[in-house]
Amino acid sequence: MRLVRRNCLAAFLLLVALTHIGAAAYAHGTPIVGFEDTGIDVNATNWVRDEDSGEFVPAPPGYVNNDPNQYNAFPQCQVDDGNLAIDCLAKQRVCPPRADGKPGVPVIWKVAPRELENPTWTDWQGNGGGPTCLYDRNPEDLLPRIAALIQRAFDRLPVVPGTLTAQPSPHTLRGAETNFYAKAAEQPFDITILAQKIHIIAKPVQYRWDYGDGTSLGPTTTMGGPLPQDRWGEKTRTSHAYAATGDFNVVLTTYFQGTYSVNGGPNLPIPNQGQFSSPPQTVSVWRSVTRNYADDCNTNPQGEGCPGGAPGNR
Repeated sequence: MRLVRRNCLAAFLLLVALTHIGAAAYAHGTPIVGFEDTGIDVNATNWVRDEDSGEFVPAPPGYVNNDPNQYNAFPQCQVDDGNLAIDCLAKQRVCPPRADGKPGVPVIWKVAPRELENPTWTDWQGNGGGPTCLYDRNPEDLLPRIAALIQRAFDRLPVVPGTLTAQPSPHTLRGAETNFYAKAAEQPFDITILAQKIHIIAKPVQYRWDYGDGTSLGPTTTMGGPLPQDRWGEKTRTSHAYAATGDFNVVLTTYFQGTYSVNGGPNLPIPNQGQFSSPPQTVSVWRSVTRNYADDCNTNPQGEGCPGGAPGNR
């Protein structure tokens, strides 16, 4: 394999083959990719691997990196000490321009333990070991890609679902109105997507009640509300009357609408609502029976319906 030493000819070949080379510099705060003997340089910008996409991106200022590894990119056709293999240049990966018109650079990513200052780099196998395309990155360029990932990230958030309360509970009567109401709160989250800081606000906006007997209500914006005990049994917008006795598992599903901001920017809407369900709550439905007795419980403590007597009918 013939090697070309770094000289004017090598610089010319590299310009033609890679279509993108230059000294590492910052233009208005945006890192410009360049090449060094030890790999791709971005003015000492740390490279981090995004957990969701698996891609490598420059870490934003103040980013806390918990990855035990550090990563570096080397030109696909580099063999050692900055030397390039001529026969590789003709068949290296082609990196077409993205929307901004800038072509990418074909690179091989390598990995080393993060605690080492001058590590020996080994090939990163996370992408199959093959070459990938490296593009200049800044937060504005990443906005469309973050928008494509935000819904999945929102659905995976540990959003606390609304809580469900029944009146009366845990027992109610067949045919009587059982009042149900929800409590839910707005919740903030801070996550990272493509190494950018994302702030998400999840706001409850709708509710669906599954009463456990095959009937449901919603989605509706009505969350209901508590009734004083002397009004239990009244019909409300979220109440339900059971036609049969038995135990029924009631589930409340709360629909949250989200907004997100990137690196402290303006709030942007998340397209679809996230649905989060509460644990089932069991409601026991009893039937009421009216009977006439000759004695009260003071006269006959063992009588049916009395504390020391036979159990009542369900």
